[in-house]
Amino acid sequence: MGFDYVAVEEAIAGDGLRMVVVGGVPSPWGEAAKGILHVKGIDWTAVRLDYESEALRRWSGHHNAPVALLDDQQPKAGWADILLMAERLAPTPPLLPEDPAERALAFGLAHEMCGEAGLGWSRRLYLIHAGLRNEAGFQERVAHYLASKYGYTPAIGEAANDRVAALLRMLADRLAAQRAIGSDFYIGDALTAVDIYSATFMALFRPLPPELCAMRDSTRAAFETRDPQTDEALDPILLSHRDRVYRDFLELPLSL
Repeated sequence: MGFDYVAVEEAIAGDGLRMVVVGGVPSPWGEAAKGILHVKGIDWTAVRLDYESEALRRWSGHHNAPVALLDDQQPKAGWADILLMAERLAPTPPLLPEDPAERALAFGLAHEMCGEAGLGWSRRLYLIHAGLRNEAGFQERVAHYLASKYGYTPAIGEAANDRVAALLRMLADRLAAQRAIGSDFYIGDALTAVDIYSATFMALFRPLPPELCAMRDSTRAAFETRDPQTDEALDPILLSHRDRVYRDFLELPLSL
């Protein structure tokens, strides 16, 4: 199902579910949140993050995205908070397993992609590191801004790629084990939020082609930054899983 982008003032004056998202960039956290709402058939309104808007900052309580705001309830900014809100609003289809052990596994895998020191966080630090060293990655201006925001130091940036590679191998091993028992999903035999997170976080390595994901050339070049360690760890099974999840469950082309 589609969604509409509205101006900041219209979003603030509106009601229902509204979500602040990064515009023009396939930010994996935002694209995952969009995907969760799409799979659940939840109506919502989008507003692009405007870093210059004090009104948006006051309303959302944050200076980043995604942030979900339902009527006059407290804003939800964390990936888990947005997922749990969606589960409450539309329990069917579930995107978290009912079994407690499998549910714990789902949250653990999701954290290793979405959380601090997870796949997205670590890849971002590496792209900052590469940009500041003029080795691809983010453009220097963007890299300096993100470095101050996410606690970058040269030592942290240097170590980030080891973490990225380890997480990519772990995720690929999980998919391979599932495929060996006849499942195309991370957990059980049905789509969960983990599959959506995995699909969207591949944008930080191999974005979807321009006809499916129109984005700035500079951002695409940054996300496509290559190095031997990441290339070795980025098993094709991760990209084939992404393609299947987008084909069968999510919306294309992306609306950024």
